[in-house]
This record gives sequence, structure tokens and C-alpha cells, in this order.
Amino acid sequence: MKRMYFYCSFLPLFLAAFLSICIVTTQVFAVEPEKITSVEGITEYRLSNGLRVLLFPDATQETMTVNITYLVGSRHEGYGETGMAHLLEHLMFKGTDKHRNIPQELSSRGARPNGTTSFDRTNYFETFPASDENLQWALGLEADRMVNSHIWKKDLDSEMTVVRNEFESGENSPEQVLRKRVLALMFDFHGYGHSPIGARSDIENVPIERLQAFYRRYYQPDNAVLTIAGKIDETKTLALVRKTFGSIPRPERKLIPTYTREPVQDGERTVTVRRVGDTQIVAVAYHMPSGVHPDAAAALLLDEVLGSVPSGRLHRTLVETSKATTAGSYFASFAEPGLIAAYAGLRKEQSIEEARKALLLTIDDLKTKPVIEEEVERARLGALKEISLAISKSDVLGLQLSEDIAKGDWRLFFLRRDQLKKVTAADLNRVAQQYLKPSNRTLAEFIPTSNPDRVEIPEAPDLQRLLAGYKGNNALSQGEAFDPSPLHIETRIQRLSLGGVSLALLPKKTRGDMVSVSLELHFGDAESLKDKSAVSKLAIEMLMRGSRGHTRQQLKDQFDRLRVQGGIGSERGELRAFVKTEKKNVAETLKLLKEIVREPAFPADELEQLRQEHIADIEANRNQPKAAANILINRHLQSYPKGDPRYTPEPDEAIAEYRSVTREQVRDFYDRFVGAAKVEVAIVGDFDVMETQKLVTEMFAGWTAKQPYSFIPDTFQAVAPIQEKIETPDKLNAVFIACQNLKLRDTDEDYPALVLGNYMLGGGFLNSRLATRIRQREGLSYHVSSGLMVGTLDNYGRFSVYAIHAPQNTGRLERAMREELERALKDGFSAEELEQAKKGWLQSRQLTRSDDRALANELISDLFLKRTLAWDADLEWKVAALTSEQIVSALRRHIDPAKLSIVRAGDFGGAK
Repeated sequence: MKRMYFYCSFLPLFLAAFLSICIVTTQVFAVEPEKITSVEGITEYRLSNGLRVLLFPDATQETMTVNITYLVGSRHEGYGETGMAHLLEHLMFKGTDKHRNIPQELSSRGARPNGTTSFDRTNYFETFPASDENLQWALGLEADRMVNSHIWKKDLDSEMTVVRNEFESGENSPEQVLRKRVLALMFDFHGYGHSPIGARSDIENVPIERLQAFYRRYYQPDNAVLTIAGKIDETKTLALVRKTFGSIPRPERKLIPTYTREPVQDGERTVTVRRVGDTQIVAVAYHMPSGVHPDAAAALLLDEVLGSVPSGRLHRTLVETSKATTAGSYFASFAEPGLIAAYAGLRKEQSIEEARKALLLTIDDLKTKPVIEEEVERARLGALKEISLAISKSDVLGLQLSEDIAKGDWRLFFLRRDQLKKVTAADLNRVAQQYLKPSNRTLAEFIPTSNPDRVEIPEAPDLQRLLAGYKGNNALSQGEAFDPSPLHIETRIQRLSLGGVSLALLPKKTRGDMVSVSLELHFGDAESLKDKSAVSKLAIEMLMRGSRGHTRQQLKDQFDRLRVQGGIGSERGELRAFVKTEKKNVAETLKLLKEIVREPAFPADELEQLRQEHIADIEANRNQPKAAANILINRHLQSYPKGDPRYTPEPDEAIAEYRSVTREQVRDFYDRFVGAAKVEVAIVGDFDVMETQKLVTEMFAGWTAKQPYSFIPDTFQAVAPIQEKIETPDKLNAVFIACQNLKLRDTDEDYPALVLGNYMLGGGFLNSRLATRIRQREGLSYHVSSGLMVGTLDNYGRFSVYAIHAPQNTGRLERAMREELERALKDGFSAEELEQAKKGWLQSRQLTRSDDRALANELISDLFLKRTLAWDADLEWKVAALTSEQIVSALRRHIDPAKLSIVRAGDFGGAK
């Protein structure tokens, strides 16, 4: 199914959440910035006011990323202040005297912005199309809000409810609730004992004076690191930084380093959480040294040995033995002593006692079954692959450096890579024996002991000594400057037809010589795919679980060795694959991909694991508001008979279907349906055109499917609007969905106007009509957006509004939504609003085409639709020429608030 999506959404695993959840008027500038150090293409400077500046030029990008990291997080919050750093993250978007509508400014420049708060730091960033004007604007914005932000009581009053809504959203998740309890039990006094979201009572009651004092204390140049990455001229950029930030005076106050240290834990600790839900979780955590400590590299690889899938010891002892459906681990690498944790997720009918015993036995067995070098090398390959991929993209690395900046120095990122190369099995075993002791453990039990075996956690070493003279490796290849405009890209594309395979090649020099490959293979039709939703999904997803030449683990090892990022997934009637690797590994990667898709083994044990994963996922979401609401609204808007590939099943129906699938059915489905009847392949990056064309030809040569392919259209259905409410007990965060079916294709005359109209209604960064009213002004929702889904080969589309909210506010939210829709349909949009929306939407599309993976996916879609990028250029021209009257007329013809079907899901019975 091909659709054009225009959604504005921020999509927030148990332990992964451990890390997350001003221009002054004087023109007297400081002395020249001091060059501090340079490592692998990144250079650090320091201004006289204490601001540290990292410049990372990358000519291959058509974008710039400005990221400012403040060395303040939840660790710095005192009594009654929990969540304060996160509250300030929100209020920093409320404006200054010079920048009164920051979300609007960000949207008008097509920026991809956000702010994040963690335990040790807060950062704000924006990625935008590269230009001197955009860079000057972004630096001016960050300099201004560093010291001139409006931290006002009226903004706190409205934003507090938004943050509380975000807090309540986390309370819906058993994993996040359990994580909070583990942190609180592990840390008696340290700030790491509370998550960055804070306590509800502190969020609701923090005095504005304390928030303002917190802001003035920490949001200063001597407590910040500014990172600028992408297509920049280093000399010009440094001068601009000096001009915009240099006049901010160094504050007279002196920051006192955090000094609380946890006492040595003197015995096992236990906690039990009882709430409504459909999954069970058992977790165990141990205190560990800081991420700066030399033992951290060994701890990171020990985490991989324990928690990696499928090679990890926890996966083998828990998932492969059917004691749990998921298992993993996480090393929280903090600036000060942190933790390592392991967990297992279970279905209701599985024994938590057996899982707990297996979990603890796996860790305790490290004494008698020490880590071997083969495990270390496998873990090392995976870790180094991720580091290599990050280094290859300046915008990604620029943001990732925030974590090491928070630990004390950005060069730790590269030093850690070097340390990982030297770690041995002996190092991992020593670390395991030293820290993974029962007396250092937090679990669901407490057992006193007469002979406590306590663990002393060492302090972080002196960074200056640790990093003295550090140079790092040679910087990566820089690639070429690339114009992401559609007509320019079109001049460089080579399109070929190889039988049933359509191929698009876009050779270009990239940073780190990276190559992105996207593939779509289509199969079946509406009749032949009846009653085959589960078997088709399992058949495609099993491809990565073993081939005739490689087991699942061996495939993962090969991906790590070749530094391949990506994998294979499925949609209705489609196999989708994406891989990204270095130029030198393209040929071997394509040969491996050929083996994966053409020589599957369908191992029985892996099929059972995959089946259980799907069933566990369905059960886990059964009482989640978002999943329940989506099922109901989809079943209402698109009514198809049971078994039809377009049918939306109830949870019990989906579970029954997965349980009934046999290995023989999976193999038979693959043999009948999967082949090269219709395939699209797009390759973008630094590759040999002739060699790559030959490899793609060999990949699909002589491969046919017994079952013919035909596109499965969605049909427009005129349905009566509904108002439904789903009770999901003990879920404090509710979901609101409003939808209307549309009879529409993207070739219709009204399509461009509807695209921009939807962008103004629910798009932009906190700057749409809905976001401005519902989030910014009334504080009813942390996330609210509208969406436009439009058919490309069929006349079916959908307009939707989505929001999360407190259950007691559902009536107010609906009223505000209807009023904003009706106001837009009645009065239209101002000339300034329209002009800013055009600029923002057009720049956001340019930003998307600057990403090689997104560009490859766009070329895939064009191959399927037999389009070129001239179609995109024409759409953008039409959008740029729109008037407010044209947009309003199109909206009136297609969107009627009275025809919206509305579904709410949450704990409305318990709402207060």
C-alpha cells in the first residue's frame, strides 16, 4: 500500500529509558577565542566568558546542526526541585523579547528542533538547511535565550499541565514505572534516584522564583558547550559565534560541583510494583563506576555479552528456553557512579519465579562460566560499528557528543572507542566479579547476611591527566557538497529496468564513504493474501533469523563485521529492506542480502521465538490507550471482512492467528509468494555503478514467484461519525483520536492546498493552530497534531487529529480542537502565517532529501509510481503559489468537523 503521510508526531523498553526520559545589546566583544584542541575533524575553542565551542565542518551535508548543551540535569536538582531542569527545557521555547514565538521561527525555517533533559545535562538543538542566514538566526536565538528567556508565571501555569501530561504518559508504562522504583531504591541520597521527569507534586507546585533562580544559575556561558556541525566555514562560523555569544558576560557566581556520594550498599534491596497490566517484568540492577572510569569500557561490553540479541546470555537462558519473551541489559554511563541493569519481560501465564531464578543465575554464573574472547570480540564489533556509523554523520555525532560533554569532555567519545579496542575477556570477568555481587544488587527481595560482601565504587579519574595529549584517529573522508533540490537530484539519477526489477542509482561522495540501499519487493493480491496476515509477516521477518549459510547470530556477526546498519521488515504485500554500509563493503553486503532474501532456513526455534514476541507485543498493548483507540477507529473507518488483508483484527483474533501458523505454512508462503515479480531498488552514496548494477542483477536473476502480484487498493467508505470511549483502567494518560475518511488522491487538484492546510492546522514545531491553542495556550496536551494520509494509486485518504491528555480534560480538548478547525474553515489564514508555513514546509522537504536513507526511500516510491523528482518539484511549485483562499476552499470541500469520528481511550472512571 502506497500512501503519502504528513504527520507531526514525536514518538517517545524498559532500560533504554534510563538516559531519558540572548544577544546582549553591547557591541564590545571579547578577545579572540582560544583554540583548545582538535580531534578527528572536530575543533574546540573557548571564549573569554567560558563558553566552549565545538566546530565540526562537513561539506557533504546540505544542513547545519546547532546544539547547545547545558551542564545541568536532574542530578543538580534539590529537595522540591525534581523535574525542574525538564520544566525549564519546556519554558525555553516560550520566547524572549527578541524571539517572541520560537516555535513559529523554527517552523518557518523548516528546522528539525527539540530539547532533551537527562540526568547530567540538558540540550537544545535545531537542524536546518545550510545557509549563512539560517546559521546567524540559530546562533542569535540560542545566545538570546541563554540569558533572556521569559521564565514567566503565566507560561509555567500553562506548561505545567503539559509536563504533567507527559508525566502521566510515562505512568501508563509498566516499564517506566518500575524503572522509577528501581532508581529510587538504589540511590538513597544522590540525584540519580529520581528520573528527569520529576515528581508529580514538584511539577505541580514548584514556585516560579525557584525556577527563575535555577535558570539564572545554570544557563550561563561558562556552563555550556556549543556544537555546530554540518556545512559550515570554520573561520566564518567562529567569528559569528564570537559576535553573538562573546558579549555575554561571564557570570560572577561560582557553581558548586555536586558532592553527594552514595554510601556503599550493604545488602540486597527489593521492590514490588502492583498495577493493572498484561505483562510481567523482573529486573535487577547493580551500582557501577562512572562512565569516565576505565572500568566503563569493560562494563559496556559486559552489557553486550549479557543483553545482546540473539547472542546474549540473557536471551539464551530466558527467551530461547521460553521462560520470558524478552530479555536484555543496560549500562547507564553517567558522569558520576551509575548502574548496570538486566531485565526480562514475561507474559501473564509465564512464571516470574522461574524467570527471576534464571535471570540471577545467568549473572551469578559469570563466576563459574567466565566470559570468553569470542563473546568479547562479538560485542566489540557491534559497539565499534555503532560508533563508526555515528562518526560518519556529522549531525548525529554532534548530538551524541552531548552525552560525553555531560561526563566532562567530548573527547571521551573517541577515547572510549580506543579503549573498547583494547578490552579483554579478563577485564570483563574482573569487572563482573567486582561489581555484580548480591550485596550490591537491587531486586524484588531482601535477604540479610551476617557476612556482607560490600563494594566500594571508585571515583572518576582526573580528566586532564586521562586526556593529556590525546589526538584520536585521522578524520573521515569529507565527501562532496550536495544540492538537495529535486531537479538537481534528478539530473544525477540513473534509472534502469532489469526485468521485474526497477533500479535507481544516485552516486555521490559521502562522509565516511557511506552507501544507503533501499529495497521493496511486492507480492500477492487481495484474494491470494486472504487469511495470511500472520503467516506473511512471520515469513518475511524470519529472513533475518537464519539462512542456509548463516545462523541468526552469524548474520548479526556479519552485519557487525561489515558495519552494516539496517534490516528487513514487512508491510501488507511488501518486503522492505534497508542497509547502510561503507563503500568497501557494498559488494559483500549485497551478496549477503541476496543470501538472506533468497536462501532462508526458517529454523523452528527462531520461528517460535518470533511468534511469542508478536503475541507478547499484542498482549502488552491490549490495554494501552493508543493501541486500543487505533484498533477501534481503524475498524470503523475501513470495514473489510475477516481474513481480508486490509482487515484490522481484535487482539484475540490476532493472537489466535499467530498461534495457528506452522513452520510448513511459513515455508510454503515464501515459496509461493516471494520472488522478483515487482521489485524496486535504490542506492545512494559512494559506490561503483557498474559493479553495483551487476550485483543487483545477480541478486534477482531467475527468481520468480508462483503467485502473481497485484496492487491492493483501499476503498473509500462513507461511514457515519461515531463518538466512542474506551476504559483502560490505571492508565493516567488518555488518547484522543478524531478521523474522517476522504475520497482523494495525490494527483487531485486540491491535494497541494490540503497538504499546506494540514501543515498549518497540525504541523510545525509547536507552532500549528492546534499546538498553539491546545498545548501552548491551554496546556491540555504534551503532544497534539493533525495528519493527512492520501492515496497514490487509489481514491482513499484520511484526515486525523491526535492528542494525548489527562482524562478529566477530554471535553476541553475536543472543544478546543473543534473551535480551531471551525475558525480555520471560516476565517482562513493570515498572509504572514501562510508565508511562514510555505517557507517551513519547503525547507523541511529539502532537509528530508539531505538524508540519504530518506532520499533512497523517496526514489523507491518514485520507481513504484513511475514518477521522477520532477513530480516533487511541481508539487513544491504548486504549494509555493497557493493563496489562503485556495487553501480554505479545499479544506471546506473535504473536511467537515461534523463528520469526524472520535475515539477516546483512558482511565475516565478514575479521572480526577
